[in-house]
Amino acid sequence: MKPLEDIRIIAVEQYGAGPFGSVHLADLGAQVIKIEDPRVGGDVGRYVPPYGEGEDSLFFETFNRNKRSLSLDLSSAAGRRVFEDLVKVSDVVYSNLRGDVPAKIGIVYDDLRHLNPAIVCCSLTGFGMTGPRRKEPGYDYVLQGLAGWMDLTGEPDGPPTKSGLSLVDYSGGLVAALSLLAGVHAARRDGTGMDCDVSLYDTAIGMLTYPAAWHLNAGFTPARTRHSAHPSLVPFQAFEASDGWLVVGCAKEKFWARLADVVGHPEWAEPDSPYGSFAGRQRNSVELLGLLEEIFRKRTVAEWLKVLYPASIPCAPINDVAAALAEEHTRARGLRVTTEHPRFGTVEQVASPVRVGSEPPTYRRAPLRNEDFDLVVRDIVGYDDATIDELTAQGAFGEVTGAATR
Repeated sequence: MKPLEDIRIIAVEQYGAGPFGSVHLADLGAQVIKIEDPRVGGDVGRYVPPYGEGEDSLFFETFNRNKRSLSLDLSSAAGRRVFEDLVKVSDVVYSNLRGDVPAKIGIVYDDLRHLNPAIVCCSLTGFGMTGPRRKEPGYDYVLQGLAGWMDLTGEPDGPPTKSGLSLVDYSGGLVAALSLLAGVHAARRDGTGMDCDVSLYDTAIGMLTYPAAWHLNAGFTPARTRHSAHPSLVPFQAFEASDGWLVVGCAKEKFWARLADVVGHPEWAEPDSPYGSFAGRQRNSVELLGLLEEIFRKRTVAEWLKVLYPASIPCAPINDVAAALAEEHTRARGLRVTTEHPRFGTVEQVASPVRVGSEPPTYRRAPLRNEDFDLVVRDIVGYDDATIDELTAQGAFGEVTGAATR
């Protein structure tokens, strides 16, 4: 069995943050049943451009492989009945909605405990289910600004800058997955479920880590650094070579001694040198970095890597996405995987970095909308034809445009 094959998750999720959290659980074998609202065409991620057609997009494929899909109108009484019957045979209700919505639509623990006392209700919201911002929608870009990330990112004389990736969304999804698994563990141990109130805001603030501790305890004011330099370790930053950029970092004194030798100045690492200690290099960083930058510009990236790697100095070329995906190590670690899709043919994407045991995960494409109707309502919930016809007539599944119900 896969590690999470005995966990069933009802996912009222859409777009990026929520699906990113649950896709790793699905890759590990959890049965993730996406509840897609038929009134709006399902998960909005299905329609994200530029690489999409109809109800399929490469964006959606990225976040929803190995999952199942059911079109279900939770606003209807009949749809609610189906949902509650699913709760009775599931472990988790997982959602990513605005902070006040889970309680409004009745998917928090107090609303569902009578159906399944061990149900875990994990709500990933923008700002949490309490606090003055709980009703605000949360988006990665907004959170990167609000939580101080953009103020920390970019060149000192440039504008505040967003990360090139939606790191608040992705980090929030992983925090939600961790919270969900902890909740399931406790529920199985104690027989009692709970709410997991997870938010993008909490995640973003929590990831301020040591700069926050420095500020709170010593009055430290974070500032952007030139060429993405580490705030305290010198040198540890991007350097421009004659034909591109590379990162070189000296997080330990032994690395600095090796680098000093490689650049032709072993005396810089001597104890009596102004650059001979962490404190000395930080104190004299402007002078030292100016000297190093002049040296690095004299050779190509490849020429520098040819001497830096054998010296065991932390370093890397600054790749573009294409180069990163083409790295030999990317392939060696099995980080490029393929699935077959009825519209796109063979789809290649990156694998989950989560590794458990020695068995490699298997990958199945993202589901078509409502593709798993029969699996969910017949096999899992156990409805017969008459019940399905009745619920369909009552609007439980909306005007189903996905897979047939027969």
